[in-house]
Amino acid sequence: MSDLKRTALYEMHKKANGHIVDFSGWELPTHYSSIKEEHFAVRNKAGLFDVSHMGEVTVKGKEAFNFVQNLVTNDVSKLENNQILYGMMCYETGGIVDDLLVYKYTDDNFYLVINASNVEKDFAWMLKNSEKYDVELVNISSDVSEIAIQGPNAQKILQKITDVDLDEIKFFYFKDEVLVNGKKALISRTGYTGEDGFEVYLAHEDVSGVWEKLFEVGEVDGLLPTGLGCRDTLRFEVALPLYGNELSKDITPLEASLGFFVKLDTDDFIGKSVLVKQKEEGLTRKTVGLELIDKGVARHGYDVYADDKKIGVVTTGYKSPSTKKSVALAMVDIDYSKLDTEVYIEVRGKMKKAKVVGRRFYKKSYKK
Repeated sequence: MSDLKRTALYEMHKKANGHIVDFSGWELPTHYSSIKEEHFAVRNKAGLFDVSHMGEVTVKGKEAFNFVQNLVTNDVSKLENNQILYGMMCYETGGIVDDLLVYKYTDDNFYLVINASNVEKDFAWMLKNSEKYDVELVNISSDVSEIAIQGPNAQKILQKITDVDLDEIKFFYFKDEVLVNGKKALISRTGYTGEDGFEVYLAHEDVSGVWEKLFEVGEVDGLLPTGLGCRDTLRFEVALPLYGNELSKDITPLEASLGFFVKLDTDDFIGKSVLVKQKEEGLTRKTVGLELIDKGVARHGYDVYADDKKIGVVTTGYKSPSTKKSVALAMVDIDYSKLDTEVYIEVRGKMKKAKVVGRRFYKKSYKK
């Protein structure tokens, strides 16, 4: 008997001929038709993802703000009510526990969205670091279904079954107690694809009806079911990091080239002193973009060389569907991180010439 978890939409995935795999202990579809077709559906029209495996934690209490500010690298004090912030949780060593989204209701009420593979570890970390604060943390991950509708037609489609004017929800803002297909939901203008779109959080018993209704009203606008395969190619093209690839306990946010989301001038946060020192002394390695000059495709874990020595490793690599270029994200020694630096990637035992390029291989298309 399988120990894998299933989302409330599992039967919908089977019905749509989803190719189901084990993803972080969940039975989820990598694709329905093909990764490439679904990728372009999101880039050009719209795609609908089941992301119910993601984790959610509520943080409430009179010291909720202080706790969250100490927990994450970004500056929570800049948030308005109903605004969202991206940041990371770090260990005292500066390594990354996880990246996450912080939803602020009020200073005493926050909603944290974390990665599926890290839910138990993350929640244990939060609990450990909440002991000196007057807060209550609840892991509600098993009670929440989440779907993401992404792409240029996402708003048009979702608007048909939603009771709020979606123009009122700006990028990285949210509204709760919204009706979607007559069911209460939280809607945020967020995503993991580089396209405009929304994530919808709702009860398990309501998600199947919403899923089916979206395809009913979205068919005319090209809505397709989309799996984890294209979610990875989409996020990679716009340099959105993935835990276990670009992020880990052995990588700091500065090394991951995510310094924009680290506010070293804020109050103390866990790992700050290490990051301050790292910035002062200078990095020894960082994440860069690579483009293959020779024919070949770089993959996660492939070694990068220059001057007859290993200087890094590929964290994610694909032939980009949107640009048709063979590109990669890689962690390399700082001396080889400048644009146009020539390096080599070992692809199936052969050295393939590449060069350092900007990390964003495709221009994001968010609605501000």
